[in-house]
Amino acid sequence: MYKTRGNRGLFDDEFTKERLSAMGNPLASISTVIDFEFFRETLEHKLLNTNKKNNAGAKPFDVVLMFKIVILQRYYGLGDKQIEYQILDRTSFKNFLGLETGDKVPDEKTVWHFRERVTKTGLVEELFEQFTSFLEEQELIFNEGQMIDASFTVAPRQRNTREENKEIKNGEGDGLWNDKPNKKKHKDIDARWTKKNGETFYGYKNHAKVDTKSKFINTYTVTDASVHDSQILDNLLTEKDKEQELHADSAYTGEEQDKIIEKYEMKNKVHEKGYRNRPLTDEQKASNTKKSKIRARVEHVFGFMEQSMQGLVLKSVGMVRATGIIGLINLTYNLFRYEQIKRLKITY
Repeated sequence: MYKTRGNRGLFDDEFTKERLSAMGNPLASISTVIDFEFFRETLEHKLLNTNKKNNAGAKPFDVVLMFKIVILQRYYGLGDKQIEYQILDRTSFKNFLGLETGDKVPDEKTVWHFRERVTKTGLVEELFEQFTSFLEEQELIFNEGQMIDASFTVAPRQRNTREENKEIKNGEGDGLWNDKPNKKKHKDIDARWTKKNGETFYGYKNHAKVDTKSKFINTYTVTDASVHDSQILDNLLTEKDKEQELHADSAYTGEEQDKIIEKYEMKNKVHEKGYRNRPLTDEQKASNTKKSKIRARVEHVFGFMEQSMQGLVLKSVGMVRATGIIGLINLTYNLFRYEQIKRLKITY
């Protein structure tokens, strides 16, 4: 009456991989263009204890395997418990990690501990710079123009009293909850509230400088959410930007920002802003419209993070962790952007 389920064959696993790939498996696609062994030397140098006198003690999980797991977390927006479950459950995850059914899988505590070490040692920044250098060698960061923008990264909301919030806002939060250490470690004294276009946000900001042609992020800075976009301009620009066009929205308009752009000898293509009693002229509006054709490309970057990477959300506490995790988000975006360029054979 119904089709039989069939018997397990010798090549069933291979057929399953092929079907997943044909249906659009992003993990299979990225594995074909990126050899994650590229990161091994940096990971081992920073994370492994090479001065051990003997081999006593439990052996750690392979650092490249663990790094690929935190990339999976960032791409799919998974917590530590969920990533453990999904690795055990999903064939595509196992294939990406090079695991077979029955292999040992890192538990949620092991994943948390690895990410803590990666984010707290500055290793994320090193890995990001390493891949950026690779992109430059591949001539995929053209340095013919730069786009700058920022996006909110939402953090877990805190339930504090008015007095506690006042102390935190005044930079005195470190003295709170010292008599309750378990409570204190769950409190974020670095994240801030802000409003934009009538919406309220709590957390941090990901300020990014993006190559106008290839749309790779080549520099980023992390701040709390209350820091205005324009305040970070000097942190993002470098001597490499000399004589390039700089594209940004009107949030980066102002005398101080103009001076910074002049300091780096860049061509100012920032949108002009209208003011009360001094609205934009038709010529300025036309100029902004023309600039938008390039500047809008930066929205593709944050759009990918919001949609394909399940949104810009943190489940951590504190600036150090936020900086590391946002760095991982930016690196994950660059990895998948590289896969996209190779798969679609995009030429410039």
